[in-house]
Amino acid sequence: MKKNKDEYKSNGHSPTPFSQTFFHGTKAALQIGDLIEIGLNSNFGQNNKAKYIYLTATLDAAIWGAELALGEGRERIYLVEPTGPIENDPNLTDKKFPGNPTMSYRSKHPFRVVGEIAIWQGHSPEQVKAMKDGLAKLKEKGIEAIED
Repeated sequence: MKKNKDEYKSNGHSPTPFSQTFFHGTKAALQIGDLIEIGLNSNFGQNNKAKYIYLTATLDAAIWGAELALGEGRERIYLVEPTGPIENDPNLTDKKFPGNPTMSYRSKHPFRVVGEIAIWQGHSPEQVKAMKDGLAKLKEKGIEAIED
């Protein structure tokens, strides 16, 4: 049966192969449909109330987020969708890496959890220790990982 070209048009609500995927790494236990919002204690830095929330379009950056997050919970990586505008994360963009190769972003608008990555490969214990040691040295110099 031949289909009319109008039958192939998107309704604008379903994902396409060209939709951007975003990840959020954390130790928080969340459910599909939950919102990640500002105002809660940050997973990083001084553990202050978060003025921004962060997401990334690379799985590697999300893995770092999960591995470096404060707390005792299990490391988790969620698929999220922004509910408002996002901007480049100035904590990484141009300060540590020219441009935005980690594809890291932040927003004041909530992210909706739409899924969880169940199987992923973390960094080696040596890599995590080196990263944490580097962040501790920066903290000793008064440089925080997160600048709002």
